[in-house]
Amino acid sequence: MPWQTFFSVFVTIFLAEIGDKTQLATILFSSDASVSKWLVFLAASAALVLAAGIGVLVGAQLERFVSPKTIKLLAGLGFVAVGLWTLLSK
Repeated sequence: MPWQTFFSVFVTIFLAEIGDKTQLATILFSSDASVSKWLVFLAASAALVLAAGIGVLVGAQLERFVSPKTIKLLAGLGFVAVGLWTLLSK
């Protein structure tokens, strides 16, 4: 079960991050010839780890007040809303 959770989270987050503004910003920073690519990688990785850590802490506290089913429903609706907004915006 722990590996199923690991791979589920990994694939979901990986697919969500591909091509998003975070990756585009990382591409922009690493395109500067005078900047260490390893430094960009380490900074971007640290930022993503910190953001994920905040998400885990907030989620752990949120589950005390809201059921996981409700959180899943709200998250799904949020993803659908963002997808519709992306499709319908010019």
